[in-house]
Amino acid sequence: MHDIPERAPDVSAWPDWLPADVVVAYASSGIEAPWVHQVLAAEVAHAGNHVALATGTASGKSIAFGMTALARIHTGALAPDGRGATVLYVSPTKALANDQLRSLQNLGLPWLRSATYDGDTPQDERAWVRQHGNYVLTNPDLLHHSLLPGHTAWAPFLRRLQLVVVDEAHTYRGVLGSHVAAVLRRLRRVAAHHGAQPILIVASATMANPEEAAGRLIGAPVRAVTDDCSPRPAMTIGFWQPPLLASTDASGDDPRRRSALAETADLLADCVVEGTQALAFIRSRRGAETTAAMTRDLLTDVDPALTSQVAAYRGGYLPEERRELERRLRDGSIRAMSTTSALEMGIDVSGLDVVITAGWPGTRASLWQQFGRAGRAGTPALGLFVARDDPLDAYLVHHPHVLLDREVEASVFDPANPYVLAPHLCAAAAEVPLTEDDLEAWFGTTARTIVDALVADGLLRRRPGGWFWTRRERATDLTDLRGTGGAPVRVVEDGTGRLLGTVDAASAPAVVHRGAVYVHQGVTHVVTALDLDDAVATVLEEVVDYSTIARSISDIRVVDVVESRVFGDLRLVLGTVDVSSQVVSFQRRRPNGESLGEEMLDLPVRELRTTAVWWTLPEKALAHVGIAASDIPGAAHAAEHASIGLLPLFATCDRWDLGGVSTACHPDTGQPTVFVYDGYPGGAGFSEHGFRTARAWLSATRTAIADCTCDDGCPACVQSPKCGNGNNPLDKQLAVALLDVVLSRLGTDADDA
Repeated sequence: MHDIPERAPDVSAWPDWLPADVVVAYASSGIEAPWVHQVLAAEVAHAGNHVALATGTASGKSIAFGMTALARIHTGALAPDGRGATVLYVSPTKALANDQLRSLQNLGLPWLRSATYDGDTPQDERAWVRQHGNYVLTNPDLLHHSLLPGHTAWAPFLRRLQLVVVDEAHTYRGVLGSHVAAVLRRLRRVAAHHGAQPILIVASATMANPEEAAGRLIGAPVRAVTDDCSPRPAMTIGFWQPPLLASTDASGDDPRRRSALAETADLLADCVVEGTQALAFIRSRRGAETTAAMTRDLLTDVDPALTSQVAAYRGGYLPEERRELERRLRDGSIRAMSTTSALEMGIDVSGLDVVITAGWPGTRASLWQQFGRAGRAGTPALGLFVARDDPLDAYLVHHPHVLLDREVEASVFDPANPYVLAPHLCAAAAEVPLTEDDLEAWFGTTARTIVDALVADGLLRRRPGGWFWTRRERATDLTDLRGTGGAPVRVVEDGTGRLLGTVDAASAPAVVHRGAVYVHQGVTHVVTALDLDDAVATVLEEVVDYSTIARSISDIRVVDVVESRVFGDLRLVLGTVDVSSQVVSFQRRRPNGESLGEEMLDLPVRELRTTAVWWTLPEKALAHVGIAASDIPGAAHAAEHASIGLLPLFATCDRWDLGGVSTACHPDTGQPTVFVYDGYPGGAGFSEHGFRTARAWLSATRTAIADCTCDDGCPACVQSPKCGNGNNPLDKQLAVALLDVVLSRLGTDADDA
């Protein structure tokens, strides 16, 4: 257990430029005086500077940017058209935008016309928002697909645009971060086309090096405000690793731990019985549904009436379902909710007593963001990390200082990724023809080369007025901001045609393949068919006592070496690779881990050109430490699995964002080789971060394997849930020996940043 002490607030006076009725409105909502950091951020923005506001969860960032926004809107509220200045608020989730809208409307300011504009906004309301709204709340997807392509219809709003708020900016990492960086550059360019130069405020509770990260995101210099002067309740942080279960393998060599979901369900049930309100963050949609169902089952034995106080929340629900769940969580009628990261930020829930994080959420930033959801009423809070059977989770339970004593990670994304930037340049040309001056000013030094390639491909055409989009279809259809590569797959109930939800295109083969178990609001369904061409999966409701796990196979070829380092006979490389992968089968597994067999699938091969980090060693170097040629596949395979599991500790990613291949003799290197690659076209910066932090990364990998108490390897060290070879061969002990050789070569020359 680790105790975080209470912190007292540091209060300031309201800025003298803030309208009196705004001060009165804040006071009527319970805010008598601002904190120092709120006023500082508002003053910096009021002076005309872009701002990076990086203070903790529940530190009142919405008041900080709200002061600037409301002052700007109020200044023009008496204009002849009643419109005056406008403000655009951009959030990563609809829940967050709706909660912000509720707070704005509660201020009761008659001249403030705030509204959300997202995929849930009815068509008949959209015209009103465009013509009359002065504080519009939206998301990057809506900007990309609607506002920017239709900017002429938004001209009255854009001409008056004075402030853009980019909230929860730490979520924009990897490919999504690269996409959002391009969207924000397009937004600033279109605003300039309409004569506006808005100030941007980038806000996040968990952003490392905010000045650099926010500047890279928006493409302009920013000033950072980081001293948090808000009060913070005391919090206790706990780490828990579920106990080992009796082996489910006949030989006794397959040890497994009780699942994190089962442990979390026990904790949630205890919270409901004790009358405390708890939120549990679960890694997957299926896991969130399963945890809620297990919690209800436990409560049925105590008091069936309590089961109505438990719910699941995840993406893919219909809008009306989400709004109702959010309302019930706010009013306290839901005492225990299992959720995906969809509620990591969003609705402001005062009174949460406990937050449980079941499994490493991908980054330290996300973990602190989740823990920060507790204690918002000013009462002491409890944050619990429950480890999954996973190398990184096991490592963190035994080395909690890695979380408690380190800053959050730097956001890893590349605004110049050509696979991301190219379709955005097409979209920008369709919005307003691109000129020579536009390219470097808005999109960087690589933009001209990319534009030339787009001209050669017939997507853009150069004329005296600049580069123009040449196609009839919408340029924005070329890309998906979430990096999923296609339209979401609709999950439809067979027979009734009822839409249950959606699954992103890249995940669909592994999540809604034929035979997969799909859970919606605690009800299990089995997928009867997956049509990738029409982006539809059909399901039938069916009670089953198992879950399904897909397996895939991969092949990798080296395309280009970007950078390499040589440490004696060890070579560490960063480069471009071609990866072919295919979901080939799935297993049915009972909750205790027992396998009910494997079934083959016939799904298409996915081709991916991406970035990878890899390292090679000659056979003789391994033979010197007792790793024979016949042992190399098992040693390298185990080291590959564990290194994929630990890279998320150093890069802002998840193990599911990565892939890997290991071989005793790769045809392109001629030596034993271990590859770890980004699972996105062009790369997302994750493997490059592994290249830059190689010694620290591989040292943690070696420690995680060696510290695990199992004898021959388990899911907490070298087994992988997505291994296409059924976790065979794996050699735990020789993986440690192999990594010892690698680390002895790396010495201290590799960057440990």
